[in-house]
Amino acid sequence: MTGSAAGAAEAGKRAAHSAPVRLAGRVGLVAYGVVHLLVAWLAAQVALGDSTKADKTGALQTVAATPLGEVLMWVIAIGLGALVLWQLVEAGWGHRGVSGGRRTLRRVVSAGEALLYGVLAHSAWALATGSKGPSDSAQSSLVARVLAQPWGTTAITLLGLCVVGAGAFLVYRGVTREFTRELDLRDASASLRRTVVRLGQIGWIALGVVYGTAGVLVVVAAVNSDPAQATGLDKALKTLAGQPGGGPLLLAVAAGLAAFGAYALLDARFRKA
Repeated sequence: MTGSAAGAAEAGKRAAHSAPVRLAGRVGLVAYGVVHLLVAWLAAQVALGDSTKADKTGALQTVAATPLGEVLMWVIAIGLGALVLWQLVEAGWGHRGVSGGRRTLRRVVSAGEALLYGVLAHSAWALATGSKGPSDSAQSSLVARVLAQPWGTTAITLLGLCVVGAGAFLVYRGVTREFTRELDLRDASASLRRTVVRLGQIGWIALGVVYGTAGVLVVVAAVNSDPAQATGLDKALKTLAGQPGGGPLLLAVAAGLAAFGAYALLDARFRKA
């Protein structure tokens, strides 16, 4: 790396670790929590027989429809954008407290979080600028174009398996409490620490179940050459609702997603600076 490139990289790290960016990033975590609380509420409506769109885009559209919707979309988009920058820096240069494979794993997790936050930030930006945001039909169309290629079935199957793997990792994070490594709970009371950890465990496991289900549906879409089956969280939640005993199952998942939303709000307070 040349001296000018190294200087630019260092300047980028300083900017991403600056107080304004970190504050905006914490606002982004609050927004992320609120979105998941809304997804949980929408999922509960589906469990009770509503046909509402129960995913992050549907949650953002719910916020956008309020009187302050446009302003809130800009706040969410900017906050999540700062959070993306924060996590990208962590992916590139962070987690210095560990070494070897553990550092690599944590940097990969930070990169994955940056991707998730980025997708949601894009949806919020689209709604803030007057667009309807991404749609299931657009996603199905993209999957259909890929499946039409000679290599399409293999590519979509691998994508689905990667999503299933990501869901399994989220469950692992919840079971092992690995997420607590990102938190600084020294100033929290014992009862609050327990609450944060319990909410995180329940929330990460529920999120893993939902993403795992979505990944399975992507694989099924590839095997059946049916792009309509690969339409994200909304389809995953409604698939859960359609199983025997699906209503109570989806209500339990909705409670888990609500726990994740509450955890994300606390994460905004206790995430290590």
